[in-house]
Amino acid sequence: MKSLMLIASILSLLCFHGSLNGQEAPAMPKPTQEHGWLQKFTGEWTTESKGTMGPDQPPMQCSGTLTSRKLGEFWIVNEMKGEMSGAPMTGIQTIGYDEVKKKYVGTWVDSMTAFMWQYEGSVGPSGKVLTLEAYGPNFIEEGKMTKFQDIYEFKSANEILMTSRMLASDGKWVTFMSGTAKRVK
Repeated sequence: MKSLMLIASILSLLCFHGSLNGQEAPAMPKPTQEHGWLQKFTGEWTTESKGTMGPDQPPMQCSGTLTSRKLGEFWIVNEMKGEMSGAPMTGIQTIGYDEVKKKYVGTWVDSMTAFMWQYEGSVGPSGKVLTLEAYGPNFIEEGKMTKFQDIYEFKSANEILMTSRMLASDGKWVTFMSGTAKRVK
């Protein structure tokens, strides 16, 4: 018990001594303009999209929801729900801005795969298009990895055009999912 009190006293003195020497705690980071840009996502959206899982596969119509919320002032968390191939699917996406890398960063996980996607990207010159790039499993050529892009184009404050594409082995981008999100609230 005495040793515990001694340790607590020493820690208190060290903290007090640091403040007496004019040492202040480091300033907390402040959100940047890039963090603020992400707030466009916040709200509730309905989604309609069309996708294919390969060149010989018929297109699938998908509808669902996107719920986007702030995590402090630095991150947004998007939860997407819908159906894929007749099965319910939930995906969770995080997006923030890394001031050191000068890039938007994030992750994607979903209920249908065991892979965690890691994004890096940027907003284009128009200020309306966020392109996130990732490297992941090629679902057309089993056992291979390739580059992917998720592109979010804000057509207005209440409509987002969403496109997902992958880099094929011939070096061309193949769109496998496209659709819209319309703000409900």
